[in-house]
This record gives sequence, C-alpha cells and structure tokens, in this order.
Amino acid sequence: MLLTIPELLLLMLGFFVIAMLYSSVGFGGGSSYLAVLTLVFASFFAIRSMALICNLVVVSGSSYLYFKKGHLDFKKFLPFIITSIPLAFIGASFRLKENIFFIILGVALIISALALIYQTFVTKKAEEINTDYPPFLTYVLGGAIGLLSGLVGIGGGIFLAPVLNHMRWDKSVKIAALASFFILVNSASSIGGYISNGTFELPWREAIGLVIAVFVGGQLGIRISLSKFTGKSIKMITAVLVLFVGVRVLLVNGLQLSF
Repeated sequence: MLLTIPELLLLMLGFFVIAMLYSSVGFGGGSSYLAVLTLVFASFFAIRSMALICNLVVVSGSSYLYFKKGHLDFKKFLPFIITSIPLAFIGASFRLKENIFFIILGVALIISALALIYQTFVTKKAEEINTDYPPFLTYVLGGAIGLLSGLVGIGGGIFLAPVLNHMRWDKSVKIAALASFFILVNSASSIGGYISNGTFELPWREAIGLVIAVFVGGQLGIRISLSKFTGKSIKMITAVLVLFVGVRVLLVNGLQLSF
C-alpha cells in the first residue's frame, strides 16, 4: 500500500534521525528500520528488503569516511568478512515466520547490549586495552554473526560491535569502522540471498524517499562522530541504542505485547 505524501515525509524524518544516530557508532540502523517499517508496511518481505537497502546506503558512506581517516584495516578485518559473506547469504535464504524472526532479533540485541553495558560501566579500566585472540576465533565469530544477520535481515554490526568491545579487540573507533564495513558486505550478501529465493520486494516510491533521508542522516552522523565522540561515548551510545531497540522488538514485534 502506498503511503500518502505527509506519511512518507514523516517516515523520512524518522529514518533521517535513525540514520544519524546509528551512523555515529558505525551502524546502519537496520534493526530500528525493521521495527518502524512493521508499523507502516504489511509485506514482511518489503520490510526486510527496505531495511537492508537503507542499511547499505548508510554504511557505504560511513565506510568511505572511515577509510579516509585510516580506520579501515582491511587485513585485520578480512577474517570476519571471508566467513560472514557466504553465511549471510545462506541465512537470508531461510524463510522464517515473522514472530520467530523478531524474537530471534530481539533476544540477540538484548544480549549484545547487556554485554557492552557490563564492559562499559561495570569493569573499571580507564584505557582501551587491546587483547590478542587466536586467528580462528575471528573466522568463527564473523561466520556466526553473518549467519544471524542474514536470518534477521540486518547487516550484523549491531551484534558484532558489542561483542568486540567486550573482548577489547581494538579501539572503539576501529570496532565502529569494522562494524560499518561488516554491515556493508553482509547487507549486500543478504540482498543477494533474498533475490535468489524471490523474497526481495521494494515499493519504489517509498524506497527512493527513504534512501535520500538515510543518506543525508548517515553522512551527518558519521561526521559528528569522527570529530566529537570519545571511545567511551561511542560505547555508551551503542549500548543504549542496542538495548532500547532489542527490548522493543522482542516485546512489541516478537511477543506482540501492546502498551
């Protein structure tokens, strides 16, 4: 069903704000796009397809700016990407029931947020200390989160960043850069999975408006982040966003509770 012009403009404003907030911590906003789109679109396939397209637009710009600033370390990121791309494609090929989809998404987001909150507020370490891990762990982690991201229709950075921050894998800005690039490649892979199984569906008029909104919001958010935010502030914003969206998705979209 096509939205009226006022409805579309209001939706564009919401997506602009989401893109600005999420891009500031290296995310595309896919989880919140999904939650909002369930209120306006009847087609589950259109909801997932639209969220991924908007994700792709936001993180493309963010990844470029992280690259210009020297935060994209392709050699260090490669193990995550090698396993995540094919598994995101496979995950996107599964057909989940709508409520199961949102329950998985909500639970995964809440667990990710709680891990990051614990690492940020409970553990008392002033400096960002990097820890070395066996190389195989990055392959396993990338593949597992790639599969999950394909299943639920988002890029996966919102799962990956809290885990890596909790592990003290690298500086917060490096993790944000990896999350952005991780979302970029997995969103593209998931779209390929949707196209291959015939579930890619876009209402083009709405898609054009929302793509413009998230592009502008994403560019603004990432520029503010790179010039203003500290490592701790990036973690705090990430934790709050992930927890809020996770609780809402689980209760409202998954368990279908009303408030």
